[in-house]
Order: sequence, then structure tokens, then C-alpha cells
Amino acid sequence: MTDLPIAAVVRIAKSSGAERVGSDAAAVLVEKTETYLGKLVKEANKLALHAGRKTIKKEDIEMALKSI
Repeated sequence: MTDLPIAAVVRIAKSSGAERVGSDAAAVLVEKTETYLGKLVKEANKLALHAGRKTIKKEDIEMALKSI
């Protein structure tokens, strides 16, 4: 089971120009999005810990985006 709602991912796809999104495509989009977010959060968490914080901040996310 996934954590991201499929409907939300389909809405994002449609707002990005997709006219229709098949259920198989939506499932893959959710899976890949969760994988990407997991990597992003892991990297941002490393940066926060390195800065002596437990809380991930905006700048941690922005720096993590540059490295993944």
C-alpha cells in the first residue's frame, strides 16, 4: 500500500498537462514519487543532523535538491 493518495498524484499530472492518466501509470507515478521523496528527505535529514538539528528546514531541502 502506498502513502501518497493516487488521486492527488493524478491531479498533479493533469495540472501539468496530462489529459488522462491510466490507473497503471498513476500507480507508477505514486511509486516513483515516493522513492524520490524518500531520497530527498534522507539527504535533507543528513544536512539537518550535520547542522546539529533534528528539524529539517527549507534550506536543507533546497541543498538536498542540488545533490540528488
